[in-house]
Amino acid sequence: MSWMPIEWVRRADPGNPQSGFSDPTAGLQTVGAILRAVFVVAILLVTLRVSMPQNETIWTAYETPGDLIRMGLGFAVCAWIVVQLFWLPTDTRAYRTWLYLGLAAVPFAVICVIAVW
Repeated sequence: MSWMPIEWVRRADPGNPQSGFSDPTAGLQTVGAILRAVFVVAILLVTLRVSMPQNETIWTAYETPGDLIRMGLGFAVCAWIVVQLFWLPTDTRAYRTWLYLGLAAVPFAVICVIAVW
């Protein structure tokens, strides 16, 4: 693509208030962060529960290769999810996305946690 419409530059300009890059309001930031945190914690709990050994305790999981692999992958995914929990969004669009996504995804994630646990 050898051309780019001028409108795209205005939309992506961080100084333009209509571009969505302005500082998020306190309410949007709070609600978006809370919904994001609830969703990420719910995903963490589901991952933690699914990665537990099926028939044994944690200390005897090394006897069954499938349980050991499940625990190892589960630990890696849980560690990545914990990192994501503390890595907050930086712009207004991200908080707005978490607001809309959180209103739809948080109830589903909580239902999944209740069903899996």
